[in-house]
Amino acid sequence: MKKPYLVVEWNDSETDAKGWLVVHNFVKGYAGGGTRMHPTVTREEVERLAEAMAYKYMASESITTGGCKAGIAYDYKAPDAYDVLRRFLIAMMPYVEAGVSLGSDLGTKYEDVLRVFDEFNVGIPLTKSMKEDASVQNGIKDFNNLLSTKIDCFLLNDAVTGYGVAFCADEAWKFKGVNKEAKVVIQGFGCVGASCALKLSQLGYKIVGISDANLLVTCEEGLDVQKLIDHKNSHGEMSREFFEPNYVVRSNTEWLDVKCDILIPAALEDVINVSNANQVKGSLIVEAANIPISAEGDQIIKRRGIDVVNDFVANLGAIRFYDAVIFGLVKPEPQEVIDDIERLSRKNTFNLFTEAKKQKRYQRDIACELFEPTVRDLIEC
Repeated sequence: MKKPYLVVEWNDSETDAKGWLVVHNFVKGYAGGGTRMHPTVTREEVERLAEAMAYKYMASESITTGGCKAGIAYDYKAPDAYDVLRRFLIAMMPYVEAGVSLGSDLGTKYEDVLRVFDEFNVGIPLTKSMKEDASVQNGIKDFNNLLSTKIDCFLLNDAVTGYGVAFCADEAWKFKGVNKEAKVVIQGFGCVGASCALKLSQLGYKIVGISDANLLVTCEEGLDVQKLIDHKNSHGEMSREFFEPNYVVRSNTEWLDVKCDILIPAALEDVINVSNANQVKGSLIVEAANIPISAEGDQIIKRRGIDVVNDFVANLGAIRFYDAVIFGLVKPEPQEVIDDIERLSRKNTFNLFTEAKKQKRYQRDIACELFEPTVRDLIEC
């Protein structure tokens, strides 16, 4: 199951943008995953992400969905970024209409994806049998209604992944049994990083460092996460003018230099690699981003004995939200959704760390065995 089932390449007709759709596997003719946009996106990266999605659906206890991913090599800040996304999704429409459910990821917004789908009367992508299932149609209505609801200061869809990461981090830290207040550094302050930071601060953790696309801000006494969120700019980046006097501003390349107990990479892939894995200060890494540690970097982390909650265990909140509501696994209420994600996140983390301790093995190796995809169906005709 290491090779993807389907790889489609796209070349934009109006810019130099390039993109890929990768389906790792179908389950009951259905596959799900996000669409990312960033200048550094490559086909290899999208293939790795699609494989991770297949594992993530296993970890989210899904029996309906395989893993896929889409990626566009283009600047998400460009004025025509939406137009590029639209042309990509139009090109992928035959696959979308057959049951390849594309959502949002780094550099894209779910509302923009749905806007394109609505333009072509697609709505939420479904298989033929799902379109004929009344209970699924009711679930879609519930899901659509929940997209406009909020929890704390976030739209629910913007909170679910970061909250799940925070619950995993809390469960792992408790399992480690370290009797001290944990300090946390978060690399990336988009929806996932910001919501994770807020939930961890609510759980009593001290967020001592946050980096985004422009800078790194640190404070030994702990950052005011809510204030940083409230004053983000239009690109979702932190605004210096609202920093407290005791905040220290540094280059965003220095995030690994900040002393911490828990490190949470929440942005790009491979940010921890062979060149910097020895610089990691924390004793626990929780992967909010997809594949944030390169294969070579991971060998160093493993050798150093640093504990890891890997990506497809930590950041499954969004796909669990989708599956649980559309297929009627939870009541369509914001707190019910969060409670369901907390239950699953904590259970998976506890089981992962328990098994790793029992076998005296690295958590990622155990996770790849516990959540290996077992189904590869055909697309539904």
